[in-house]
Amino acid sequence: MGTTTRYRFREYTVTTVVDPVALPTFEAVCVTGEDQDCGADSGQMHTPEELTRWIAAHCAQTGHDSYERTTRATLRAEPGEWK
Repeated sequence: MGTTTRYRFREYTVTTVVDPVALPTFEAVCVTGEDQDCGADSGQMHTPEELTRWIAAHCAQTGHDSYERTTRATLRAEPGEWK
């Protein structure tokens, strides 16, 4: 008969922090429309102010007032202490 070996893996907590080197991106899509969304897309922008300017320009041209915003950021996983 062989011997039985038991292993217990240690645990640690992981937290996430925004990577300070990578720029976040902001994007909006126009969702104004009754039967179908307009679908105009701002493309990726690096500041909320740029995105607001795009929305203001699209609204001025079309009168559309509903947008879906996506914010993306690069995160880093930082493992905590071993337990």
